[in-house]
Amino acid sequence: MSKSKQMDTSRRSFIKKGAMASSILLVPRHVLGGVGYTAPSDRLHLAAIGAGGKGRSDILNASVNGRERVVALCDVDFSGSAKGSIENFPKAKLFDDYRKMLDSVKNLDAVTISTPDHVHGPAAKYAMERGIHVYVQKPMTHNIREARMLTEMAREKKIVTQMGNQGGSNPLLNMVQKWVDSGMLGKISKVEVWTNRPVWPQGGAFPQPDESSKPSALNWDQWLGPAEYKPYTPNLHPFSWRGWWDYGTGALGDVGCHLIDIPFRTLGLKYPTDAECSVGSVFSQMWSPDYHPEGCPASSFITLHFGATEKTKSPIKMTWSDGGIRPSHPDIIPADHDIGGKNSSNGVLIHGEKGIISTNINDSSPIMPKLYLNDGTTEFGPEVEENDEPEYGHQRKWVDACKAGFNSPEHLGLTSSFDYAGPMTETVLMGNLAIRSYMLRKENSEGNMDFYARKKLLWDGENMRITNLEEANQFVGRTYREGWEM
Repeated sequence: MSKSKQMDTSRRSFIKKGAMASSILLVPRHVLGGVGYTAPSDRLHLAAIGAGGKGRSDILNASVNGRERVVALCDVDFSGSAKGSIENFPKAKLFDDYRKMLDSVKNLDAVTISTPDHVHGPAAKYAMERGIHVYVQKPMTHNIREARMLTEMAREKKIVTQMGNQGGSNPLLNMVQKWVDSGMLGKISKVEVWTNRPVWPQGGAFPQPDESSKPSALNWDQWLGPAEYKPYTPNLHPFSWRGWWDYGTGALGDVGCHLIDIPFRTLGLKYPTDAECSVGSVFSQMWSPDYHPEGCPASSFITLHFGATEKTKSPIKMTWSDGGIRPSHPDIIPADHDIGGKNSSNGVLIHGEKGIISTNINDSSPIMPKLYLNDGTTEFGPEVEENDEPEYGHQRKWVDACKAGFNSPEHLGLTSSFDYAGPMTETVLMGNLAIRSYMLRKENSEGNMDFYARKKLLWDGENMRITNLEEANQFVGRTYREGWEM
């Protein structure tokens, strides 16, 4: 073996296992280049699956201003926003199939995955099977079964993981946590979460295929990935896929992992015990010609219940509403104060017997957390949010953990490793399971179509099963196209 190959092999072993490396191969930084210098052999070899849009910022932040080495980029269309990643990393090899990239690029340490939701699970699994650390955009997976599978695989294979809900690294969460832990709210029994999403077309008919309009640079087959094959359909790529179950996870998948993260984390919640929903627009009309069970509704209202935890001491009722539907303004909060975020368009209210926490610190335009107590006491976060790193260092902290190794203090300090992000993602996706079950219908004895599944669904979280409606369990996982199975 050549000397260069020996060095590269030792470098990858050092980074992946967090073990002590030979002083011959890893010269101390202070000897080579002073404070802050990173030896070439101590640089992570990174790649991106999804290099445009959010994928560009993810891999850019993971590179830590060039501290780490980006060796490969994968995207189904480099003619769009992914061009920016090529400009950022001109030496990176380019691929349109992540499987070919992961199989051919040697000594790859870690990969960011920033694709449409339906590719998250298969891509992460393919990387993890090869011992590669993964950073996966929210939601962690397209369905509950995939989330459980990846959570268990990360432990088994000792993979350092992080989900891209960067608000989980926002230091202002510590303020919310302090209010909860100190008992200032008293017994907590209710949480309300809401959003103005969807902000993309959702709730209508599936767009018509049109092969003649397919961009020449787009690898449509790779974009479809595990989903059933369909001819090229305009407007799905690069954004409107979110509203269709084959590819996206609707408003919940888009922003639920940001907003629900706040109460799930600070209250120490586990799997919900049940879920029920109602939906708006044409989806509620039994005889509407616009009935489209393959698409997400324009609006929905979800109710989840959780058992008591060490932090709540009592069961919790959580409601989620989207499509612009928001909770009533609490009497305890002055009428001219926003609830949640700016213009009250997205937010979280945590209700206790002594007061309310109002916050939205995980959104793209955060408002500082606010505490309102029944006795008139208030406590607000700072007027201006201070953040010295892009996205609170969420990607950089994952990179540091990859270098330190599995179960290192850096790894255990991550805010959204799969040990946490997996159960939280399952909770978010329970809302979608309820929505999809709500749309189940069959012909009744009178020859009419009956929406027979509109009831509270009882959930056995440990075994991932609805216990009182077998037909609903089809939505725990999905059917995969041949060659993309998990």
